[in-house]
Amino acid sequence: MTGILYLVATPIGNLKDITFRAIETLQTVDLIAAEDTRHTAKLLHHYQIKTPTISYHQHNHQTRVTELSTKLLEGLNIALVTDAGTPCISDPGYYLVLACMEANIRVIPIPGAMAAISGLVASGLSTERFCFEGFLPTKKKLRENRLNSLKEEKRTIIFYEAPHKLEKTLADLANFFGIKRNICLARELTKIHEDFWRGNLEKAIKFYENCEPKGEYTIIVEGNQEEEITLSETEIKEEIEKLLKQGMSKTEASQYLVKYTNLSRREIYQLMINQ
Repeated sequence: MTGILYLVATPIGNLKDITFRAIETLQTVDLIAAEDTRHTAKLLHHYQIKTPTISYHQHNHQTRVTELSTKLLEGLNIALVTDAGTPCISDPGYYLVLACMEANIRVIPIPGAMAAISGLVASGLSTERFCFEGFLPTKKKLRENRLNSLKEEKRTIIFYEAPHKLEKTLADLANFFGIKRNICLARELTKIHEDFWRGNLEKAIKFYENCEPKGEYTIIVEGNQEEEITLSETEIKEEIEKLLKQGMSKTEASQYLVKYTNLSRREIYQLMINQ
């Protein structure tokens, strides 16, 4: 009999935001794998939970996956927790879950708090369809590619950001999405200084020119509301002529027109050659 891996959601700020089931699970498992054992110790002390802990984070997960999988195969029950919120969301819990799937070890989620959902439902932006992007890449090229791929996204988009990076992220969002795109900045969710700022990117940038960002941010961005225009092949050829007369190169024209058709950039380029 193998053990069970429990994915236990913990509070994102307010210690009361934890379920009875989560407390019971943390009390009864054999071991708790925590992102930061010192941080988790505060929660365990608050609820008088004496279960032993072991660290599991982005810097040691490669070795810990093997160690924890072995313990599970030996029959130990283990709870995986992150510093705040639901495990496997913007943390390396995924790798342990994947190892459990491969070893046929049972995985049970214990649901609870998640900053992305808490911020979204109070944002005032559409909750009908949304996507979660977490933290943007820090490397310039990867960051630009990610934002460029999201320019036409119709769903509400959710990001996480640290306070010292907020102003740069707002500037990048404005550059790729436009300054009039509506957003909500949810700060310090469930904590004493919880705050929601709502407006567009232009106003957000101006606001933080005179207000130092503090606390962890969940950024909720309105999806692209521009009406989709789909051109027929005949219309594409007409647009090609106009763009070339305006001085665009064939490559530039094909890049511009690809978003208005179901054709690929190569197919549009081929139409230009065959004209």
